[in-house]
Amino acid sequence: MPLNKIIFYLKRLYRNYTKKYLNKIFIALALSVVVAGSTSATAYLLDPAIKKIFIDQDKTYAFLVPILIIVAFTSKGISLYFARSLLIVVGHRIQQKFLNEMTDSLLLSDLETIETKHSGKFIAHFLYDVGLIQSLVSTGILNIMKDSFTLVALVSLMFYQNWKLALFSLIMMPMAAFVAKSLGKRVGKASVACAEAMGNFSTILTEILKATKIIKIYQKEKHEGEKTGISIKDLSDNSIKMNKIMIRAAPVMETLTGIMIAGFIYLSGFLIAKGEIGLNNFFSFLAAMMLAYQPIRSLATINMTVYQGAVGAERIFGLMDKKNKIRNNENCLDLKITKSDLDFKNVSFQYGSGKVAAIKNINLNMEGGKITALVGHSGAGKSTILNLIPRFYDPQSGKILIDNQNIKDVSLSSLRKNISLVSQDVILFDDTVENNIKYAKLNATKDEIIKACKLAAADEFIENLPLKYNTLIGENGIRLSGGEKQRLSIARAILKNSPIVLLDEATSSLDSESEAKVQNAIFNLTQNRTTLVIAHRFSTINKADKIVLLNQGNVIATGTHDELLKNSKEYKNLYQKQIVN
Repeated sequence: MPLNKIIFYLKRLYRNYTKKYLNKIFIALALSVVVAGSTSATAYLLDPAIKKIFIDQDKTYAFLVPILIIVAFTSKGISLYFARSLLIVVGHRIQQKFLNEMTDSLLLSDLETIETKHSGKFIAHFLYDVGLIQSLVSTGILNIMKDSFTLVALVSLMFYQNWKLALFSLIMMPMAAFVAKSLGKRVGKASVACAEAMGNFSTILTEILKATKIIKIYQKEKHEGEKTGISIKDLSDNSIKMNKIMIRAAPVMETLTGIMIAGFIYLSGFLIAKGEIGLNNFFSFLAAMMLAYQPIRSLATINMTVYQGAVGAERIFGLMDKKNKIRNNENCLDLKITKSDLDFKNVSFQYGSGKVAAIKNINLNMEGGKITALVGHSGAGKSTILNLIPRFYDPQSGKILIDNQNIKDVSLSSLRKNISLVSQDVILFDDTVENNIKYAKLNATKDEIIKACKLAAADEFIENLPLKYNTLIGENGIRLSGGEKQRLSIARAILKNSPIVLLDEATSSLDSESEAKVQNAIFNLTQNRTTLVIAHRFSTINKADKIVLLNQGNVIATGTHDELLKNSKEYKNLYQKQIVN
């Protein structure tokens, strides 16, 4: 990453996240000065300790110097504790803000954005990249302040003791800075590779948790274990590589320190022989130089932490800055429902990764309060039409009208407020029955919830649950049957009470008994509502007011069930195949 980009992301971090905590950072800054002063005082006290105690045998100093050393170390410890505490709080508050903003960004993202990036990648952003930024703030800022002040204080003491020895000691510092700069770029690249490996591992782990039944029934535990093992090895190898790069500074710094000490001893012996310094100065200077080793080493590697934080920020901001394709137009109005008529006017749509249009110049009228069914082979365009209505996607051409209002010209909130969705893949939360139903209307009363459940034929099984409406249903309703989950989904849609209902193969995976109960529930849901149904089972759609036959993204026939059986060869073939099967 170029220096200008690092500076750009650091400025953005400061402006949007760190600036509001300047008061705490300034307090930590002041405490860092105390730490630096205490550290240099410890080295300085060796001068009177040797001269006054060991040489002059002054009893007053024999008592005073140890007390001052205790005070210096105590001051350092307390100051360092409070400085670290303050910046830990700052770091985690910034982490909290990042996580909140990333969550909001994820929730507001286009369906296309979410579907084209695996969940594991998002998890890596949340856990790994935010962790890098939090580490930069919590430890990086403190180390920069503490070690800079400490180094300045110790170098000042070294010049006070003897400027010749001090200059000699400073020769090694540019070499340390050069080593750090070269390692920083490598750490940044390794950090990117680690993030990718973490994302891949998270992806595989997520898939294992979702596909446990399939893995077991096909006896693919070993296969998944081997696949996961490869991912773990990749993550481990990249982590090892990054950490090896980070510790490469250690042997260089140790070698430089050894050269510095050896040269210092030689030069000190020469100066002592000339009478320019005494033993007290020598030991005080040596202590200062040895204590300076830690901040020099820390500052030499701090750019790696900065680089990692900047790389993490780049990836996170890249996610957060991605502009949604699906958004409110300027000066948009709320949708006004009158009849709930739904019209497609020359609508065409092609998925980003697709080579062929999913639907082509679709013209379709769905009369308010009536049921319209979409039928056709897989890939005919049924789901695409359904997904365009709540603006999960926007068509490349044409327009979709609700009561003669272009849905692109009304607010997303008002559009989706008037639409309910029940799909084959029921989404339930690891919460109580009541809270899953209330998701449609959080302020719903208990009577409203019970009424919705009765209409959805869900009350009969809810009353048999251990805690009834307060029963926890597990992740995605794992403790419920398919039919029970579907009826909860319908109850939720009934509670929402939207004038437009979308049914996406709501009964396709149910047995005949469950289907009958769900069908009754659907009947209650769709009464006097504009309903669009996608279904493979003709038993669920033969009473629809209008049936639309699709083929390869085109409308090839419309009519009632009886009309299509009479007038459409394709529809008749579809129907007969299902009857036979």
